Amino acid sequence: MTAPIQHSTLQPTERAYPIGAPVLELDSISLRFGGVHALTNISFNVLEHEIRAIIGPNGAGKSSMLNVINGIYVPQEGTIKFRGNVLNGMTPTKAAAMGISRTFQNIALFKGMTVLDNIMAGRTLHSHATFLEVAFQAPRARREETESREIAEEIIEFLEIEHIRKTPVARLPYGLQKRVELGRALAARPSVLLLDEPMAGMNIEEKQDMCRSILDVNDHYGTTVVLIEHDMGVVMDISDRVVVLDYGKKIVDGTPDEVRSNQNVIDAYLGVAH
Repeated sequence: MTAPIQHSTLQPTERAYPIGAPVLELDSISLRFGGVHALTNISFNVLEHEIRAIIGPNGAGKSSMLNVINGIYVPQEGTIKFRGNVLNGMTPTKAAAMGISRTFQNIALFKGMTVLDNIMAGRTLHSHATFLEVAFQAPRARREETESREIAEEIIEFLEIEHIRKTPVARLPYGLQKRVELGRALAARPSVLLLDEPMAGMNIEEKQDMCRSILDVNDHYGTTVVLIEHDMGVVMDISDRVVVLDYGKKIVDGTPDEVRSNQNVIDAYLGVAH
């Protein structure tokens, strides 16, 4: 468990972006794979500008929930609203175009490319130049490349990784690769950022750095963050609200203090029989 991380924006009056109305609303979501119930009748919301954690033991359905939010999975029952509009026929591409970015448990960077080029790749959905325009460096292609480079350089400075901007990702230690992946997700300028175990496999120092990066993203850009994380110390330190899943069902939804003292949560993590 990491040492406590000081959340610089604990009080709403101190936040650069005060927590607002629901930006995501999930109502009675159920997801099945054949006879396996991955999610059962789950409802919760995500407020604009908050850091919202989803936690639970292994197999609780956490990643499945993120996959439902960004359109990888389509639930058999229930509805999802984004800024008050029901999402139908959702796909990851549509989610990204709407401002929902996602990172995954396993790093999916272009290992032979530099940090700068990987982060610029996050601008793909914002590029409209045709293949021929890019090949012949037409004005629109040059403008888009310049804009993408400027945004990537800004993110590199923000994440304090200027010293590795020209380094191929394959040469970087795991913790820095995860920060580059965060940078690539930020390059899309998301309003909602879905982070699937961003600190998995990190040592304590790397976790501290990533925690501060997530808090800074939330404070500087006002990005709403939905976070899956196994380290309870991290979750309790940086989250505004926490929803707890167990065996595909919601068992608790509340503040970190309410969650850490809830007997159902204690039983779930101790493996008490259901």
